[in-house]
Amino acid sequence: QVQVVESGGGLVQAGGSLRLSCLVSGSMFSINTMGWHRQAPGKQRELVARMSSDGSTNYSDSVKGRFNISRDNAKNTVYLQMNSLKAEDTAVYYCRVVVVTTTTRAYQYWGQGTQVTVSS
Repeated sequence: QVQVVESGGGLVQAGGSLRLSCLVSGSMFSINTMGWHRQAPGKQRELVARMSSDGSTNYSDSVKGRFNISRDNAKNTVYLQMNSLKAEDTAVYYCRVVVVTTTTRAYQYWGQGTQVTVSS
């Protein structure tokens, strides 16, 4: 079993910063993609940022230049540094990972989500 646990959400004023963390644990051979998605009330879940095992990244246009994704492979952790936060960044943020198991099959796992609220 693989567990994905996010932390670091909260309430922040517009223009402020937050750092989200996502720890992956359990039985696995390696982690391929690690990333963050978000879902605002009444909207579909959308990609925020993701990082492949080779370090390549993708960002949503709405967060480019403000958010930075990084990962610590030794700790099986992915981070999302969010700067210059805006009210429209308010959402539940979900960590998504693609894990290669000991049987060399890949599965995606989602965390439970962490609320980020930006007050204007």
